[in-house]
Amino acid sequence: MLLSQRKIMFLATVWSLFVSSLHAQSVGKQNGTDEWQTLFERRTFDGSAGEKLQYRLMSPGKVDPDTKYPIVLFLHGAGERGDDNQAQLIHGMREFATADRRQKFPCYVIAPQCPQNKKWVEVPWDADHHEQPDLPSDSLRLTHELIERLSKELPIDTDRIYITGLSMGGFGTFDAIARWPDFFAAAAPICGGGDSTAEIVARYRHVPIWVFHGDRDLVVSPQRSRDMVEALKKAGGKPKYSELMDTGHDSWNAAYSNNELYVWMFAEFRRSGR
Repeated sequence: MLLSQRKIMFLATVWSLFVSSLHAQSVGKQNGTDEWQTLFERRTFDGSAGEKLQYRLMSPGKVDPDTKYPIVLFLHGAGERGDDNQAQLIHGMREFATADRRQKFPCYVIAPQCPQNKKWVEVPWDADHHEQPDLPSDSLRLTHELIERLSKELPIDTDRIYITGLSMGGFGTFDAIARWPDFFAAAAPICGGGDSTAEIVARYRHVPIWVFHGDRDLVVSPQRSRDMVEALKKAGGKPKYSELMDTGHDSWNAAYSNNELYVWMFAEFRRSGR
């Protein structure tokens, strides 16, 4: 039986992303760590139950002891899972580390690495809809513990904790704000999806959200983001939505290159849904 055109395009997109990820990692191994990556300190977090979470932390260029800084949590995609504490920097993090943005938006950036064969939220990515699991995944739970720990150890403004993620991390972003709706000041899920039932989205309708998705994404359907935006609007939320034309699954490139995202994000402060 011949494959449908849509399925051929889907397989081609997945293969292209796979090869691109391998190439990026190969270049990194050949050329050594890029200079900007050295801004991200290698760290390991020991969770309350004894589990370990690898992560990287970028600090503001100059830390004023009398100032509290925002923190951005970045959740990577499925292709960057592992235990090398390196691959999670491949997509998105270079944009946060530019000299111009570090000067305009001094902050901490945390990039944890999800282990191989684990997910930020244990649901299928190719489904039309999913129900939020009763409990967070081990990786997301550990990440939440980590941010709470860092908030006590570093000069962090707890009213300015932001979260963003791409693909698998986009799913994780929606899951995190649904579980801890009064923890985050703003969220930017990219090419992801969440539980769009009214009861779930009502929990975080007060959280400022900017959703991004490519209109030609064959890995995660853009309908997943459309459904989330529509559900949030029905619940009384005011999400921003950018559907990127002629763009496939790699919509994170355009999203993180958009300076307006940073202006919008760092202007937000935590709001209470109660």
